[in-house]
Amino acid sequence: MSDPGRQSHVRLTDLTVTYPVDGREFTAVDRVSLEIGAGEFVAVLGPSGCGKSTILRVLAGLRSPSGGTAEIGGAVIDGPRRDVGVVFQDPTLLPWKTIFENVCLPGVIMGLDRKLVADRARHLLELSGLSAFHNHYPDQLSGGMRQRVGIARSLVHDPSVLLMDEPFGALDAMTRERMNLEIQRIWAEGRKTVFFITHSIPEAVLLGDRIVVFASRPGRIVEDMRNDLPRPRSLDVMSSPAFIERAAHLRDLFNVAAAPNGHV
Repeated sequence: MSDPGRQSHVRLTDLTVTYPVDGREFTAVDRVSLEIGAGEFVAVLGPSGCGKSTILRVLAGLRSPSGGTAEIGGAVIDGPRRDVGVVFQDPTLLPWKTIFENVCLPGVIMGLDRKLVADRARHLLELSGLSAFHNHYPDQLSGGMRQRVGIARSLVHDPSVLLMDEPFGALDAMTRERMNLEIQRIWAEGRKTVFFITHSIPEAVLLGDRIVVFASRPGRIVEDMRNDLPRPRSLDVMSSPAFIERAAHLRDLFNVAAAPNGHV
């Protein structure tokens, strides 16, 4: 549940998504209801195939629900929106454009004021520690740096909602830890509403104000846990008893679900 004192910014009500498979309807998401408050960072955990990415695509306006509703700011989502930014595992930067040009791209496509877009891009590159690389090309950057560019690009048009689909899943462990700290810093600076999909329990506990756990076949919420670990959170918090307790609880949920005839 979202904080009752905080206005809901994202709302899913009995959201259902089905796909045709071999002449039958396959239910990917089954009557999911979820509210996310403005400025809230929600980490989403679940096994592969549980509908997490399907829900993200609905929120991004890239997929229509089969039933129920999805809203942002009280308006039903009926297509891609300017107030939403999306970050995927692969940042898919344009190799023939500089880092600065890649970051500016969404604002240019939307027809926003070019000076405002350029100023915003410079600010985000500075915030991401990439100012010195603004004239570089994607193949001249490391994987972690390219992902930071992808995050900056998703924020250049100043969206109110940031959707992130396993953005650090392809990174090595040390780079992933640095990116966890980086996204916290960027989020704290702008307080976007974040829907962050991950397979990593420690990552979810480190980042989320809430941790929403999905079970698969069909996708449904089985736990919505508030995470009140104090912010800002350094990597040191991962060795604290409170962190270990939360991570163990989440791990137990998945162990039960994975057991024969297991239920969550």
